[in-house]
Amino acid sequence: MRQLQLRTDKMQAYVEDGVGWITFNQPNKRNAVSLAMWEAVPEIIEDFISTGDVRVVVLKGAGDKAFVSGADISEFEEVRNTPKQIELYEAATGACHAALQSLEIPLIAMIRGFCIGGGMAIALSADLRITADDGQFGVPAAKLGLGYGYGGIKELMNIVGPSFAKEIFFTGGRFSASDAETMGLVNRVVPVGELEATVSTFAKTIADNAPMTVKAAKAAINEGTKNPDERDLDRVAEMVEACFNSEDYKEGRRAFMEKRKPQFQGR
Repeated sequence: MRQLQLRTDKMQAYVEDGVGWITFNQPNKRNAVSLAMWEAVPEIIEDFISTGDVRVVVLKGAGDKAFVSGADISEFEEVRNTPKQIELYEAATGACHAALQSLEIPLIAMIRGFCIGGGMAIALSADLRITADDGQFGVPAAKLGLGYGYGGIKELMNIVGPSFAKEIFFTGGRFSASDAETMGLVNRVVPVGELEATVSTFAKTIADNAPMTVKAAKAAINEGTKNPDERDLDRVAEMVEACFNSEDYKEGRRAFMEKRKPQFQGR
């Protein structure tokens, strides 16, 4: 296991067996995200990508009460009070979301308890969302008078569709894990005691598959969610061609013929 050394103890990260684990570590505040935590995420992602030893990333919250309950409002007077502070804070949150959304490898959100507001936005950046049956979801913007930008709403709409996106935003309500599954907001709902094992199995299965194939599939699906005139289909075609020209494709064929598990190297 490789543990990352970070500038804040409110985030934790380590790599094991090709899986990069990121933990929002402020359980006393239901893992509300502080400025230091927003700033740490791009640092972690950069490490995962630059070292090349990570094939899947998992996001989780510390403790048993929350994935992420939103931003840490208690520090706003100190770090988000002046126009300059607001500018820097928004830049930090933007960089965090950009880092998660730019990942070419799969990203899984492992959800327990509260996944509210900014926590929902973080979970929406994941490719797969797996929740315990105690998961609670919501975007309370309408109860706070907040405006919500097109980008965030479109991200939700891409996943649950227009009608459920409207229900979530119009009501500002709290939705159960069962509700989230009905909406298509999450991929799986599992008992609390089975959550970590389920996510670990998903992550290990993906990490053992051909990395170039997985990346090409993620790229194609992501391009499909964009407006037609914004899609870079040439890049997807290049990634698919690279798969066919790879050593992994040869290894996959050999392993199939030899009736053994393939050992993919990502090249």
